[in-house]
Amino acid sequence: MTPAPHPEHGMEELCPAGSELYAQALRAGHVTDKQAGSAPCLLRFGLLQPNVDDPGRLEPVAAAVALHELLRGSAERVADERRREARLTETFAPLLRTQEPPAGPAGGPATIRMHSGLERINQAISQVMADAREELLAIHSHPTHTRTSPSLFALALDRDQALLDRGARIRTLYQHTLRHAPTVQARYERLRGDVEARTLNEVTERLLVFDRAVAFLPANKDRTLALEIRLPALVDYLVTVFDRLWHLATPLHPRAVRQPSLDGVTPRQRAIAALLVEGHTDTAIADRLGMNVRTARLHIAKLAATLGSESRAQLGYLIGESGILKHTGSAH
Repeated sequence: MTPAPHPEHGMEELCPAGSELYAQALRAGHVTDKQAGSAPCLLRFGLLQPNVDDPGRLEPVAAAVALHELLRGSAERVADERRREARLTETFAPLLRTQEPPAGPAGGPATIRMHSGLERINQAISQVMADAREELLAIHSHPTHTRTSPSLFALALDRDQALLDRGARIRTLYQHTLRHAPTVQARYERLRGDVEARTLNEVTERLLVFDRAVAFLPANKDRTLALEIRLPALVDYLVTVFDRLWHLATPLHPRAVRQPSLDGVTPRQRAIAALLVEGHTDTAIADRLGMNVRTARLHIAKLAATLGSESRAQLGYLIGESGILKHTGSAH
């Protein structure tokens, strides 16, 4: 009778037929080589071995002995691989010492790179800025970001002036709350060259774009991580966003034109009114417009008094009826 074909299974597995035949060999003290043909995995594992006097007679090997032999062979192969790793490391060591950092397409700089730590971020920005020759587009979104030490402020000012001296121009967008920040005022009192600044009620997170070719974006909330972007399609998109915001913004430097109030409602209050109608809380309004909650609530109270509102719900209705939102624009 022809034995059933041996089932396919993993190299480290023992099939049921093999287990049964091994148990039989242990009971009888041997099996024939013909019987072992139905379970070749037993021979592969070294659980059967030919009798010295009769090669056709296969005797069982203790499982502990067979396992030890298999593991010893495995350990030798692992040792060989470790020695191969050591040889490869030694071979590549001189190449690794002279190799430049990973490059992007066509051997150029990486298209997107992450920088960690304020010192490393500032260093990367300074390096790119030193090579810039045409333009810097910048967005600054929050007053606390201007609270820099005198030494850092002077360093940034020198860096900006050096760019202007090379014939480049600087365009900067600020959130409206930065219009009267001391460092902003000092910056434009000292810079000389083609430099302009405008403000909006709401702007994006910080953005720097050099020569419309390299951009820097914060990669986390506390700005200890930053992305350096050299991917043309993405940089072009960021430039488009900047240009759209720039055309909506109100001039700050070299000259700001003040918008008149409308029926006693200031541009700042109109901006708040628009967010009130959208249903935002006082905290959300303050965050969107870059002011503290107390200031936002003071403006809301003045707006309510001007429109004669006695409740939050009535204020929303009166804002809609007053028509002041038709004149909403950049605030001063």
